[in-house]
Amino acid sequence: MSSAYFVTGTDTEIGKTTIAAGLLHAARRAGLSTAAAKPVASGCEPSAAGLRNSDALALLGECTLPLQYAEVNPLAFAPAIAPHLAAREAGVTLSVEALRAPVQAVLAKRADFSLVEGAGGWRVPLAGAETLSDLAIALGLPVILVVGVRLGCINHAVLSAEAILRDGLPLAGWVANVVDPATSRLDDNLATLAERLPAPCLGRVPHLPAATPAAVAAHLDLSRLLPL
Repeated sequence: MSSAYFVTGTDTEIGKTTIAAGLLHAARRAGLSTAAAKPVASGCEPSAAGLRNSDALALLGECTLPLQYAEVNPLAFAPAIAPHLAAREAGVTLSVEALRAPVQAVLAKRADFSLVEGAGGWRVPLAGAETLSDLAIALGLPVILVVGVRLGCINHAVLSAEAILRDGLPLAGWVANVVDPATSRLDDNLATLAERLPAPCLGRVPHLPAATPAAVAAHLDLSRLLPL
């Protein structure tokens, strides 16, 4: 049986890709086939093969299926700005319909464990009134919320969880990623998150000197998602 999830975060720069790559690595370690998509990415670097995004490359590196870069990241933009602004400057209409087909093509390969990573948080804008949350809704995927643990994270996490559930999608689980190791009352904050988020915690990832997928995977528990 294949399982697929949409990965979102409480903000930008909170380690969403780090956690997604760790989850994929944990699935690989459990003997599962893996696939991933990051349908839109800004802040891409030029290469001989075209624009490349470091987050999309990290996900691709944890995929066991033979995916091409363009399958994982079909829309890549150079400016390190909000995706809808980067798309507008490039003359591209960033709509749910433009993103859904390539993601569905990856999901149709039916890896045992697939992840679709958004950009930033739950309400990142697309074209017009659409947001990336509308893509998750169109795909009908359960959501994994990455909580960047730092001052203010409880409010961001609870509001994100409320929005996900209000949009009619299940919150499959959440991961605490300690982005600020100097967070005051860290254990108390983690306990409060566990009390207030209506989903299982898939792991508490400390601030790692080298946050490789293998190092992150060691702090994650996929058994709360999958019958391993």
